[in-house]
Amino acid sequence: MKQIQRMMNDPSFDREEALRLQHRMLLEEQRRIHEMIRMIEKTIRHEKGEIDMSHREKFEGFDFSENVYEQEAREKWGDAAVDEGNENVLPQQEAINEQFRRLAALRMHAPHSNEVQEAIHAWYELLHTIGTYSYEAFRGLGELYVADERFTENIDQFGEGLASFLREAMTYYVEQKKAL
Repeated sequence: MKQIQRMMNDPSFDREEALRLQHRMLLEEQRRIHEMIRMIEKTIRHEKGEIDMSHREKFEGFDFSENVYEQEAREKWGDAAVDEGNENVLPQQEAINEQFRRLAALRMHAPHSNEVQEAIHAWYELLHTIGTYSYEAFRGLGELYVADERFTENIDQFGEGLASFLREAMTYYVEQKKAL
């Protein structure tokens, strides 16, 4: 606060230019929010069956350029792997979310129940449309859901405790497949 006060009291501080800059920033924020509202309204119409939307349209207006997870992935696995993953994930995003919702509805069942294991098999198969997963990689993904709080937070948006439930169900799934 003291630094801001010194800056504003500095005779060389151009208050008018600062106001113009703030005005431009607020207009850009207003434009961004307006675009997101428009996309949400369009998505609601799509969900009601009033209009069709392509996968690309569903994500228009959202800025993924500042994705810290993507930057971290690029540092770990390289640009080519991340670009390929992005290419494969975007068309499947709706199916991924639907599968999370389905699994969240089952999270009160035992992870080893037939119904849950069928859903976990569907999850494994869906992930294979995005990339190749060995059983160990699939188990590791389940562990990551709980080990990295960012994953836990994102997954648990579909239902509290879903990340932990998935880890247990995925571990059981892999143990059963390896026992065959």
